[in-house]
Amino acid sequence: MTATGTYTPRPGAAPLPRMIAAQTALETRMLLRNGEQLLLTVVIPTLLLVLFSTVDVVDTGPGEAVDFLTPGVLALAVMSTAFTGQAIATGFERRYGVLKRLASSPLPRWGLMTAKTASVLVTEVLQVILLTVVAYALGWSPHGGPLSVLLLLVLGTAAFSGLGLLMAGTLKAEATLAAANLVFLLLLVGGGVIVPLDKFPQGAQDVLGLLPISALSDGLRDVLQHGAGTPWGDLGILAVWAVAGLAAAAAFFRWE
Repeated sequence: MTATGTYTPRPGAAPLPRMIAAQTALETRMLLRNGEQLLLTVVIPTLLLVLFSTVDVVDTGPGEAVDFLTPGVLALAVMSTAFTGQAIATGFERRYGVLKRLASSPLPRWGLMTAKTASVLVTEVLQVILLTVVAYALGWSPHGGPLSVLLLLVLGTAAFSGLGLLMAGTLKAEATLAAANLVFLLLLVGGGVIVPLDKFPQGAQDVLGLLPISALSDGLRDVLQHGAGTPWGDLGILAVWAVAGLAAAAAFFRWE
């Protein structure tokens, strides 16, 4: 008695959603196992929140310092993951030929980028949970609607992700490492994260207010600190950066 066909191989690619889910899980595990990435995406934002909320170093205006700082640190966490961390990791994957090999797999290139973006979102959820718990422990009193916060975080992620992929796909890995960290430091100081924008000269405020980190931190602050409605102006700035960054990354990204 035979069972012809019972164990007949069925070669071929897995369904696309399964491939994207598997790649997302792999990207997330790689990110969470990387000590340098965890320092950048988790440890630094948390330390900044605790330090500047408990030590009177920067004049954050009336009210509790944690109410001003938490939205900015949430924006910083998004930038550190979607832009800095993703740019550095993708840049070195490109240098070592990892992207070239993955591009020849059944997973399409857009599927790989979708998996990377999904991995960023998973990491950001963990960041937001951690920072929210820490902020509440420090006496944070948030206001506003969660839908506006979600829109800001999603558009901010898209904007920084596009810029990070553009940098990783056009510069050498070493240049990406240096440039991404430099941009992170500059925007930490000049993006309204820790230092209020009104501390800068008026001309500088007008320019800095158009940056994605400023739009994200100001929008989150308007909602969470002041209880404002949907910040359409900040959302518009983030949408422009998202469309421009993702379009440029799609046009100029080099896989080798």
